[in-house]
Amino acid sequence: MTRAITRRTALAAGAGLIAAPPIVRQANAQSQFDWKRFAGERIEVSLTANPRSTILIQNQREFEDMTGIRVGAEQIPEQQHRQKFAIEFASGRASFDVVGISLHVNKRQVGRARWCTDIKALMADASITSPDFDFADFGAGAVAYSTQSDGRMDTLPEFTDYFILYYNKELLAAKNIAPPATFDEMYESARRLNDSSRQIYGNVGRGLRNANVVLYSSFLLGTQQRDFLDEQRRLISDTPDAIWAGEFYKKLLRDCSPPGVSGFNWNECQTTFMQGRAAFWLDGVGFAAPLEDRTRSRIAGKVGYAVVPRGPANHHCAMFGTGFGIAETSRKKGAAWYYLQWASGKANQLRYLTSGAGSPARTSPYRNEEAISQSRFSREFFSTLVESARISRPGLPEIVPVTEFRDTIGAALTSTIGGADVATELKKATEAFRPVLEASERAA
Repeated sequence: MTRAITRRTALAAGAGLIAAPPIVRQANAQSQFDWKRFAGERIEVSLTANPRSTILIQNQREFEDMTGIRVGAEQIPEQQHRQKFAIEFASGRASFDVVGISLHVNKRQVGRARWCTDIKALMADASITSPDFDFADFGAGAVAYSTQSDGRMDTLPEFTDYFILYYNKELLAAKNIAPPATFDEMYESARRLNDSSRQIYGNVGRGLRNANVVLYSSFLLGTQQRDFLDEQRRLISDTPDAIWAGEFYKKLLRDCSPPGVSGFNWNECQTTFMQGRAAFWLDGVGFAAPLEDRTRSRIAGKVGYAVVPRGPANHHCAMFGTGFGIAETSRKKGAAWYYLQWASGKANQLRYLTSGAGSPARTSPYRNEEAISQSRFSREFFSTLVESARISRPGLPEIVPVTEFRDTIGAALTSTIGGADVATELKKATEAFRPVLEASERAA
């Protein structure tokens, strides 16, 4: 069964995809591999609702025709999907063979419980791995993200999400302002661009508890600290660097963003920016498609793209990632592995890039000059992704209680937008979450 997709998800997938390179349907004569080996089987695939899942479902017939494997695919909103697969895995009766995993949230949880199959053995089996699979094409950072600390690779990389800076070219040009190179420049420019009489603001960003931590971490990555944990995996979210990042977060959202921003998640930010009511928006690369949709966006063709500005000590952008796992309890691992090869294959990865659905885990799409030249996205968009890959670092700590972490730290950050003292709030949040983390680490 293929679930209905939301209107927002369909929009984000974008129209006018660039033609992907043809999939090789016949293996080399010397290979034992056969795409039809598991013909007649049916697998269930559980995905998070997003533009990339929409692309896979829209092109699913391609896989079914090539392999003879039938696919029952569903895509579920992010929070519900995480809850669903965790409950099913824990019960020992997962309803799916393939599952999409947000590594920045669930990597350590999935790895500790050994819910997903180590795919290294599958990759090493020439009888079930296409000669055209080309594992070396995956970026080193994406592979590292999909690999557990014990060396098991229990997901295949799908997508690497970098935070980038979207900016409204028209608003900046009107005041002769260049895209900011540093966070300080970003704040000063945002203040200059504020025009509340016209309901135009210098910035928009996530203020909602939990969702806001990934924006805050973008600022923390610019400091000497660059992480939430020390070398002993102890929480350090109330240090001078952490407080600096919190102060910057507070003043950018409090001084330069729309009223009510403390309740904004990415969707409210996207709507505000799409309406031409904000000059800057720091968020994930996957939102480019709706911004450039001329049927929905007032600023299509006027969107600028830049890497995250430099911080006081370092220049990094927050990185997040997803991968596909095969349920350890699945009785159809062969067919599921075929799906993974197709889903993270070069054709779909190129579709992700040229549609604006996000930054693929493979490197080959960035070298496809023909497809890039035909894309509706500017050269600036693609160069921003390449440069972001060079400066990226994980935007969240790899811990099991990451949702509780985001809730606790996020509540503190939201309070600061309302005027609360940053140092006080971060200290209280750190003290509240530290025993939760310590208990989790002891259970490892």
